[in-house]
Amino acid sequence: MSLMSGALTVRRFRVVGEDPDGWREIYRDRLQEHAFKDSPVEPGKEEREGWVQVHNLLDTSFEDFDRWLYNDLILVGLRVDKKVLPAKLFKATLAKRIEAWSQENGDQRAPKTVREELRERLEEEWLKRALPRVSVAELCINLTERYAVIDSLSESVAERLRKQVYRTFGFNLVPFSPLDAVNDPSLRDALVNLSPSYVGDPSTSQGVS
Repeated sequence: MSLMSGALTVRRFRVVGEDPDGWREIYRDRLQEHAFKDSPVEPGKEEREGWVQVHNLLDTSFEDFDRWLYNDLILVGLRVDKKVLPAKLFKATLAKRIEAWSQENGDQRAPKTVREELRERLEEEWLKRALPRVSVAELCINLTERYAVIDSLSESVAERLRKQVYRTFGFNLVPFSPLDAVNDPSLRDALVNLSPSYVGDPSTSQGVS
């Protein structure tokens, strides 16, 4: 469900990093640099990703601040495209082609090089016709309170977003912990000792490359 509508389940992160002077124009340019781009040629199996507007995943321009910046909130989506072939159908079709080659050439079993060539040729044919599987993960960054939320509980989605946020804005996204809401330092320290995995000092966070 979109961050723009209704109740939803999100993951929350602390934003570690400072905003540069003139950050509005800088962030606009960085979003544009890392925006989703259509491939000039038929793409293969590799994934493609980039920022899009949350209003429509086909909108990849960030020139209009009113479309992605709301006071101190950045709201964008990370689009990921990947072409996936139907495994069982592909395997069956390839077997038929290998069988046809063997009959045509009078060989009981096609050589490995021939099988690989037939596989690559079939894969190329199908990828040209296949539509990509498209997913969009939405991200909201609160620049004043220094936290971010994403509309997914998936660890792989979160990791992809963390890396792209670091490339684009230079921010580290540190998973939010209930301990962050504890105001009593002595109580927080005691709880941290019971939870060694908690990152209590943002300055110790490592960059995401």
